[in-house]
Amino acid sequence: MANVAVVGAQWGDEGKGKIVDWLSERADVVVRFQGGNNAGHTLVIAGVTYKLSLLPSGIVRSGKLSIIGNGVVVDPWALVAEIDAIRAKGVAVSPENLKIADTATLILPLHRDLDAIREDALGTSIGTTRRGIGPAYEDKVARRAIRLCDLADPQGLAVKVTTLLFHHNALRSGLGRPAIDARKLIDSLLAIAPTLLPYADAVWLRLDQARRQGRRILYEGAQGAMLDIDHGTYPYVTSSNTVAGQAAAGSGVGPSAVGYVLGITKAYTTRVGDGPFPTELTDATGQTLGERGREFGTVTGRKRRCGWFDAVLVRQAIKVGGIHGIALTKLDVLDGFESINVCIGYRVDGKLRETFPPSTNDQRRLEPVYETFEGWNESTRGARSWAHLPATAIKYIRRIEELIEAPVAILSTSPEREDTILVKDPFAD
Repeated sequence: MANVAVVGAQWGDEGKGKIVDWLSERADVVVRFQGGNNAGHTLVIAGVTYKLSLLPSGIVRSGKLSIIGNGVVVDPWALVAEIDAIRAKGVAVSPENLKIADTATLILPLHRDLDAIREDALGTSIGTTRRGIGPAYEDKVARRAIRLCDLADPQGLAVKVTTLLFHHNALRSGLGRPAIDARKLIDSLLAIAPTLLPYADAVWLRLDQARRQGRRILYEGAQGAMLDIDHGTYPYVTSSNTVAGQAAAGSGVGPSAVGYVLGITKAYTTRVGDGPFPTELTDATGQTLGERGREFGTVTGRKRRCGWFDAVLVRQAIKVGGIHGIALTKLDVLDGFESINVCIGYRVDGKLRETFPPSTNDQRRLEPVYETFEGWNESTRGARSWAHLPATAIKYIRRIEELIEAPVAILSTSPEREDTILVKDPFAD
């Protein structure tokens, strides 16, 4: 059977939570493959709202296996708190339905401290959530990270903590911060180990078994393509690869096992934090988009910047990420606009560009070239078939498909999971 990878095709916050939940009902296994508790998905099921950060969206459904892959950086204390919170809403979480890669890197308090120290020292923000994600990935790449499997070996853990602090205490000294007490850090890790270790598993083996059994696997990404460490608006990006290629590396499967790649895309554009945003609207229209779309971050609560749909940016994300089709979300937010703009190119120094440039300086100087569409007064909210959509809304969708060179596979018309129009089944062979 076909597997599906769900990734964001903009700057994150595209509405992946609803789409992943909608797909997870038909999946057997749901896998988080990158990021950490800097990401957030909001699910609304039977009137109950669930806010997830580390836990895969499949956890709210019985009979599903949820997996946190090796590409995720895990804050042990944040994960335990999230498990407790979702259990309080009646969701069963146990080592039977949740597995964590035994090789997953752990986020420690010192990582969160370093995140905040750097942001404050620089005086400018690249949009970090100050949850220690970047510093944890740095330690992973530098081969000094503490991994989940290390908690099962107290003697080995002490040696690894010593190695880790050789770096961090020197860094903290240079920043005028007190040294980390190795014994206290080791004790805190050993204290939480009995809670976490039952979930540890060789998830690559679990996934291989699931594939051999013909079970449907849903790979759940966080953030969006334009926040990818390699392909996004660097340095205003996250600390991991967010494109679908990471689904394989971040969970322990081969590229051919990923299957259909579904890119989640808003019918307009939003961004949290600093960084280039060519189609940003700082006027009343941008304010209206934010209010209608309730554009506040699930994790941070930060207000999102809003702007018109950027077809150039999404087309680039589709090509870089190997996206087969998109799920277009929040179409209903555009209801009532007299006219709607879509960016089809940029001008820089009077020259037309049809790709998003790599240089931050060039990105900031982009002037969007717009194509204007007639809006619609009818409501699209809650529409569940094409027949319920205004003709001008359908025309807008069809033109977007042409501009981004990919079809709309799913159309979302409200936060409710049932308000979804299926065009192409991503799980179909």
